[in-house]
Amino acid sequence: MATGNHSIVTEFILAGLTEKPELQLPLFLFFLGVYVVTVIGNLGMITLIVLSSHLHTPMYYFLSSLSFIDLCYSTVIIPKMLVNFVTEKNIISYPECMTQLYFFIFFIISEGHILAVMAYDRYVAICKPLLYNVTMSYQVCSWLVVEVYMMGFIGATAHTSCMLRVVFCKDKIINHYFCDLFPLLELSCSSTYINELVLLCLSAFNILALTLAIFGSYVSVIASILRIHSTEGRSKAFSTCSSHILAFTIFCGSAAFMYLQPSNVSLMEQSKVSSVFYTVIVPMLNPLIYSLRNKDVKVALNKLIQKRLFCFSKDL
Repeated sequence: MATGNHSIVTEFILAGLTEKPELQLPLFLFFLGVYVVTVIGNLGMITLIVLSSHLHTPMYYFLSSLSFIDLCYSTVIIPKMLVNFVTEKNIISYPECMTQLYFFIFFIISEGHILAVMAYDRYVAICKPLLYNVTMSYQVCSWLVVEVYMMGFIGATAHTSCMLRVVFCKDKIINHYFCDLFPLLELSCSSTYINELVLLCLSAFNILALTLAIFGSYVSVIASILRIHSTEGRSKAFSTCSSHILAFTIFCGSAAFMYLQPSNVSLMEQSKVSSVFYTVIVPMLNPLIYSLRNKDVKVALNKLIQKRLFCFSKDL
């Protein structure tokens, strides 16, 4: 084998979710529908927050960042996934595979950190309301969002750099619907010890540490909510926090199942199902969770619709 030749394989074939021909069309239509809802929901949430002045608060600033991340990483995964349902062989070149891997990791790590930032925002708002405007100033919010993307950049760069050192000379069929870490490592014919060590360390930090931070924030939040005498105030606080907790539980639960286990015991068929949750379902659910369970968003949407209808009728 030539030294310095990082990969003999120049392209891969994505196996997809299933090989059963009778399921290809129904799955294509289902995931196409999910993607359309994801794009409309997240773009709609971003547009609503930008256009509604009373939503220009730290909480909705972070929510618009979450919608942007969801929109981006679903776009990294789903279009290529849809191709697999309508072609006999879904071929992806080596550079394209590494690019997809990089941006997938970048956005999925950013998602975990933006959820942690949103939990911190709720902690300050409910536990330290008098200091909220000072603590969550525009500058602080901007730096928190920069930190979110910096963590995504560091994680994606570390994982992709390690993957570029791996020699692929086995079967070039990736047993997955996108270029993910474990399926790629299974094709390696060189040592993957460093890759697995980096994966375990970064996964432990990005999943376990964030979970503990968010759990700690919400324990304090719930304790503060229980001390609120007003039933309406307690109900509103619980409603806001329950949306965050639900979104984080779905995201981190499925991600932890996939990444916090050794690759040699990973059951790929179960992993595919788990991956569908955090790559496809979560980006679709987040705007629904935060809109259907959020009174401010519903009020802002109604006002925007009424304003547009009024302008339209006036033009007529």
